[in-house]
Amino acid sequence: MIKNINKYVKGCDLCQRMKNRMETPVEKLMINKIPERLSTYLMVDLITKLPFVVKKNVILVVYDGLLKITHFMTTTEGILVEGLV
Repeated sequence: MIKNINKYVKGCDLCQRMKNRMETPVEKLMINKIPERLSTYLMVDLITKLPFVVKKNVILVVYDGLLKITHFMTTTEGILVEGLV
């Protein structure tokens, strides 16, 4: 009998769309807090030891977590912070 019921439910379009959910209801949605400074959501990483292409062998990756934007910049291994600006 269980096999027949499962077969009927799987084959019935209305049963698939209207079936009861066993999960507990999700709590009330909260508004995301607005950051005080935009720079708090920046992540920086270096990809090094790459072969030289046009005298550059490092990729600097800057990710803005707030705007969901990633910037890729080519540079060399000996770069200083002053050279990035």
